[in-house]
Amino acid sequence: MTTAAKPYRVLARAYRPSRLADLIGQDALVRTLGHAFGSGRIAQAYLLTGIRGTGKTTTARIIAKCLNCIGPDGEGGVTAEPCGVCEHCTAIAEDRHIDVIEMDAATQTGIGDIREIVDNVRYAPASGRYKVYIIDEVHMLSQQAFNGLLKTLEEPPPHAKFVFATTEVRRIPVTVLSRCQRFDLRRIDQEVLAAHLLKVATAEGAEIEPLALDLIARVGGGSVRDALSLLDQAITLADGTVRLDQVQAMLGVVDKGRVVELLGHVVEGRAGEALALFGAMMAEGGDPRAVVEDLLGLCHRLTRDKLDPNLRDPDLEVLAQRVGLAPLARAWQVLLKGLEEIGRAPDAIAAAEMLLVRLACMGDLPSPAELMRRLEGGLPAINPGPATAPAQTPSPAPSAQIAPPPARPTPAEPAPPETAPAVLPAMPQDLPAIVRALRVGGEPLLAAMVHHNARPASIEPGRLRLNWLPGTPAEASSRLAQALQRLTGRRWGVDRAPSEAPTLAELDAAHRQKRMVEVRDLPHVRHILEAVPGATIVGVETAGADSETQASTLQEGIGTP
Repeated sequence: MTTAAKPYRVLARAYRPSRLADLIGQDALVRTLGHAFGSGRIAQAYLLTGIRGTGKTTTARIIAKCLNCIGPDGEGGVTAEPCGVCEHCTAIAEDRHIDVIEMDAATQTGIGDIREIVDNVRYAPASGRYKVYIIDEVHMLSQQAFNGLLKTLEEPPPHAKFVFATTEVRRIPVTVLSRCQRFDLRRIDQEVLAAHLLKVATAEGAEIEPLALDLIARVGGGSVRDALSLLDQAITLADGTVRLDQVQAMLGVVDKGRVVELLGHVVEGRAGEALALFGAMMAEGGDPRAVVEDLLGLCHRLTRDKLDPNLRDPDLEVLAQRVGLAPLARAWQVLLKGLEEIGRAPDAIAAAEMLLVRLACMGDLPSPAELMRRLEGGLPAINPGPATAPAQTPSPAPSAQIAPPPARPTPAEPAPPETAPAVLPAMPQDLPAIVRALRVGGEPLLAAMVHHNARPASIEPGRLRLNWLPGTPAEASSRLAQALQRLTGRRWGVDRAPSEAPTLAELDAAHRQKRMVEVRDLPHVRHILEAVPGATIVGVETAGADSETQASTLQEGIGTP
């Protein structure tokens, strides 16, 4: 007669903590709950939040043990050190305790599921000291379900306790948060996680290289469960000692030295070499997303090394001397955006290759300082013109914003906010003047409505005829009339009338387009466009002219008759 083999339990379950003291990297939580249970200060509800795999559900079950443990002799009370051998500790560990009710809010989200809890919570425990309700992923409950739980959560029976676990605490209503003691389970530090993995590997009789152990801890991302799952896979894969190259092949990551070489190629503009090296990485089983993540991590480490000499890595010293901070900052932004594109692209390898080409092309762009040195000498000076122009003079010639702005003088005192006069000093004569009056008079929303939605038909002192664009509120005319009467001290009539005249917003757009065409032909702007591949003009501003003034220079037929 043969004995059935004991079923294998994955490491994440086999080495699940059974006491508060077994939790790693959560010292604040262990200390607080230990003091609370030792002194009898037991809250009615606890909220455990943190990333996946940090021990939220495990901690909830340990809390249930602490509340119901009776000790080996059956005479114990609430304790921070559950015995693990009494009937209650054993039943909770085996998920069969009748008074510890676990609910997955991801599948039981409705008010009906919560109503069942509310109806049963008033009944005394069947065998334990407390009824403990553990609700995992509590943020998935509907708003009605949260509302149904509030009263019970605030004043539960003495024998009922609630423990909530969530990865998205921001989705939980504040009314629920205020009724719970909250504990944030921290992401486990890489060194602490590596030490725990080594302890587990030793207990399993497995040998593992230190570099392989460090890589698993890093890829685990602070999650004990994820790291143990990777360790479990690595031990199964290895034939004897778990080696670094085996773990790299398993995870699809590449050697650190090759990542350093790849980053050097792209930031210095060598697209061909970068693609060849990347292709070799993919041929060896590398994962394109993992390579880009490694490049991001390398950009961060290089930046830190350059800013803090105490953090310098000897392996990165050569590359750190060749690459400046500005290229690293640009590479970080492009890689971060490219990581999203790889996830959406139908061919992840092709998306990663195009990302590397984009980075290499950016390496050819001159820095701002180098660009200014190229532009020095032989270029026409940009004459800013007089600070103020007399009335009735044409607008100053447009100029592109290519030079750094002059240093701003430090004001001695902040200027007091502008206050509108009770009555304007002069009657507005055209639509731009009306918009300015509304803004100064404390009507910015009404001014914006006139600017964007009003086609003027005629304007006279005290009378305004407009064609409002579709979608404008029906009360726009009456509101405008009341505002103008308040600002000018004179009754105004605002009527609807047909008009095809452009709005001030449309005039602004035409004006900007015209200025951009004019600026493009200026010698120094043309020189910049030729010196910087791919550069375009995105806007032109003229000092001392607001949008209404610019629009009024183009507006025709709108004014006093």
